[in-house]
Amino acid sequence: MITAECEIVAQFYDIDPMQVVWHGNYVRYFEQVRGLLLDKLDFNYRQMEQSGYIWPIVDMRVKYVRPVRYQQRIVVTATLVEYENRLKIDYRCRAWESGEVLTKAHTIQVAVNAATRELSLESPAILLEKVRRALCGS
Repeated sequence: MITAECEIVAQFYDIDPMQVVWHGNYVRYFEQVRGLLLDKLDFNYRQMEQSGYIWPIVDMRVKYVRPVRYQQRIVVTATLVEYENRLKIDYRCRAWESGEVLTKAHTIQVAVNAATRELSLESPAILLEKVRRALCGS
């Protein structure tokens, strides 16, 4: 499948009183790498909007395996695992040095017609074409 990744260093403003990254900040990390993945597809949020569809997140699951600490360097990976009826993206946060998995997650987004606000039960043809191009490397 199609994957993107980015390196993040946990900043002071990410840390909670227990001296670990506050659980809500992982969502920002996922959003950052999801944006890179969508750019790889040539179907980022601006292009989604221009296509006449919006893609709200309707489900997100996070499993915190080990905490991320202040100034810890991590690699966050996003992998497209479903796209024909919805966008399902898996995430992994790994320790940069050891590769140990620290967090596992996924999000699910669905296509909604921007004009009518109707849910589409299938992904629009434009997304299917973008994914096929990305998979073929063209």
